Amino acid sequence: QVQLVESGGGLVQPGRSLRLSCAASGVILTIPTMGWYRQAPGKQRELVATVTSSGITTYSESVKARFTISSISRDNAKSTVYLQMDNLKFEDTAVYYCTARAVGIGGQVYNSWGQGTQVTVSS
Repeated sequence: QVQLVESGGGLVQPGRSLRLSCAASGVILTIPTMGWYRQAPGKQRELVATVTSSGITTYSESVKARFTISSISRDNAKSTVYLQMDNLKFEDTAVYYCTARAVGIGGQVYNSWGQGTQVTVSS
C-alpha cells in the first residue's frame, strides 16, 4: 500500500501564501504521477494539478482561472509533492487532497489519496 500524508494547510489571511506538502510512503518502486484535488464546501472534488516523475505539470485551466494556484512541484528523492498558492482569496477555502499513482516493487499499481488538509482563507 501507499500512504499519503498532507501538511501545510491552515487558517490564512487573504493575500498571504501557503505551500501544501504531501509525502508518500510505502513499498514503492516508482510514482509516475502525483497531484492535488480540492473540494470546497458543498462542491464536488475537482482536479487542481498533476506532476509526473519527470516534472511535466498539468493544471486544470478552469481551476487555475478561478482560484489561486501558483505551481505544483515534486521532490522525487523525498516522494513529496508540493502545491504553492500565493495571494490567497476567500474562494480558495477548501479541503485539498493529495493523490498519487504509484507502482509497488511487485508491479502493483496503487491509486492513493491523502486524508486532506483544510485551507481556510479568512480575515
